[in-house]
Formats: sequence, structure tokens, C-alpha cells
Amino acid sequence: MNRFIQSLALALAFCFPAFAAQPINVNTADAGTIAANLKGVGQSKAEAIVAYREKNGAFKSADDLVKVKGIGEKTIAANREYILVEGGSVKAKPTSSERSGG
Repeated sequence: MNRFIQSLALALAFCFPAFAAQPINVNTADAGTIAANLKGVGQSKAEAIVAYREKNGAFKSADDLVKVKGIGEKTIAANREYILVEGGSVKAKPTSSERSGG
């Protein structure tokens, strides 16, 4: 029985690959692409991102996504390496010590 469970687990691993996010430009991607590539962002949140963008213009940084209802700082932090704007990746906000030069 143990061998059967191991075989089943191995087969399922190939059928359901792990989440494989790719960097996406949140200023140009459609809702389906956003939902498929950002952790914790389903179709409705992705649609909210697109709607916000269409109403207010392009996002200037990943941090601008907090202006979208349902998108918080934790979601941005979990996806920062996958969020692109204007063709480049968005870096983290500088800390207060970095801004003051210390």
C-alpha cells in the first residue's frame, strides 16, 4: 500500500505542477494573466487591478497596487519580484535609513 501511495503522489506531482509565476507588466497584462502569475491574486482582484489602471492610468511602482481594493502590502511583498512596470522590475521601497544616507 505504501508503494501505491508513493506512486500516486509522484503521478499527481506531474499532473499538477507547482505554482510557476512569471514576471508580468501590470500596466499591460490582462486580468487572466495577472491572476495566473501573482500569488494571492484571483480573477476578481486581477480585474480590479485592470479597472483601476484603466481609470487612473499606469502604475508607477509595485507599491501603487495598494491603491487597488483587495491588494495589500503582504500581497505586493509576496509578488514583488514578479511585478513589472514599464518593462523593468520594481524594487522595494527604500527604508528610512537608505533615504537619509545611513
